[in-house]
Amino acid sequence: MGFAHEYATAIVRRGRYPMEPADFVPDWADRPRKGKHFPGAESFPLPRDEAPPEATVQRGLFGPRGTGAFTLPLLSGMLQESYGLVGRRLAVQANSDLGTLPMYTQANWSRGTASGGGLYPIGVHWVSGPSGPLTPGVYYYSTPHHRMRRLLAGDATAEVRAALGGELGADCDQFLVLGVRFWQNAFKYNSFSYHVVTMDIGALLQTWRIWARARGLHIGPALWFDEARLGRLLGLDQDEEGVFAVVPLTWEGAPSARPAPVEASFAPRVHHADQERSRTTMTFETVRRMHAATLDGAADRPPAGALDTALALPVPAGGERTALPAPRPLDVAVGTALRSRRSSFGRFQAVTPLPAEALSTVLAAVDTAGTLDSDTETPGAGPLSRSYVFVNHVAGIAQGSYLYDPADRSLRLVKAGAPGEFLQRNYFLANYNLEQAAAVIVPVARTTAVLDAVGDRGYRLVNAVIGAASQAVYTASAAAGLSCGVALGFDAISFTEELALEETGEVPLLIMMIGHERPRPADFRYEIA
Repeated sequence: MGFAHEYATAIVRRGRYPMEPADFVPDWADRPRKGKHFPGAESFPLPRDEAPPEATVQRGLFGPRGTGAFTLPLLSGMLQESYGLVGRRLAVQANSDLGTLPMYTQANWSRGTASGGGLYPIGVHWVSGPSGPLTPGVYYYSTPHHRMRRLLAGDATAEVRAALGGELGADCDQFLVLGVRFWQNAFKYNSFSYHVVTMDIGALLQTWRIWARARGLHIGPALWFDEARLGRLLGLDQDEEGVFAVVPLTWEGAPSARPAPVEASFAPRVHHADQERSRTTMTFETVRRMHAATLDGAADRPPAGALDTALALPVPAGGERTALPAPRPLDVAVGTALRSRRSSFGRFQAVTPLPAEALSTVLAAVDTAGTLDSDTETPGAGPLSRSYVFVNHVAGIAQGSYLYDPADRSLRLVKAGAPGEFLQRNYFLANYNLEQAAAVIVPVARTTAVLDAVGDRGYRLVNAVIGAASQAVYTASAAAGLSCGVALGFDAISFTEELALEETGEVPLLIMMIGHERPRPADFRYEIA
């Protein structure tokens, strides 16, 4: 049993037994950047992308798997609408950062993808080969500028293919590589940060999956690879940063023949160094140990079917059930939904019950995120997660807790009665009134079973799936005109007891709130100021 089991247990218990260092206080004045800064690295602007009318959220969530190829405008559009800065948060809400939002030095810029604590620690590298439009090399996506910064000139894609191993990416010479510098999240969340950033990875991958499918493209990430080799290529310090996912891209005009193996006399390596903003940085022993545990066997991809024993359990037959209506079509452009995505932060109001079809729509979206189409999952196999729902104010559905069954689109009763008091009592922060949310969705996964099946690195996979679920909820809610919020600050032990999850070995990993907001909320139109 590896350290990931111990870490997973500490995460569940943290609501009652704080993780060390329990007395840690973030130094907000010395916070790091949301991203990296490479002084002297040449940068290149990215072209504008024009979305076709059929690129809707409906197609992105529920459409057929794409078979098309990326171009530079498509890559540009996907990056900008997922992780680029697309707006500024200035609305009056109940989060603790409200007082600092008008200050430019503390500005909160919005992005299409959600991130735990709004910290955005993921770095996106583009390793481009000869079929790409730019000089082959390693590029870093600069989110504030929507530009590519060249960190290394020369074709380094053979290193990525070698790190992936086997057939995965063997015929590809364009890759997106997702890395995380732990301090960019740990300065706030300390030992909890590894849990948060692994969900962030899933949220970004889910945004890309929705965006790409809406355009007839496909995103299939790899989570098992020779991480040390890729870390050397990108010039990362293994104790401070990690490589969490590699996404091969099918590129327009790429030759059909596989790239020939290259016998290099030396391994290419990025020498540009990130200029850290924080004067003082720290490392946390728990994060270091967890990262080391997930590095062990990173290049040994589990065999097909290894996860079969850890998939989400089927919903038991029978029980008291409430049928849900058909989901409403989400005929909103993906880009529009992503740009309008935001957290409600205390603005829920339950005066008008949520239509049952709206709940059905969001639950159907969550179901699409139960698998990531990753290198370890078996194509066509079941999902790794399933969803429980606390119903507060949904028209035609009695208050209570339920288990969602996507097979017949029904809610199976777990416990009758108003859940509002339980929800609020077991939420730690003051930025949401959970009783005013129409429904609270709780994605669960069999984390221990996943770790037993594929080892400690499976922690990244199961958390990425849960992060993907949160992004699916945000995107579907924005497209459906609903308000949404996602939170990690809840007593997981109480939720485990309330939903009787001890019997199933499932772990509640997030709470996702949907509903209506108070009319005419206060905001500031910065774009016309």
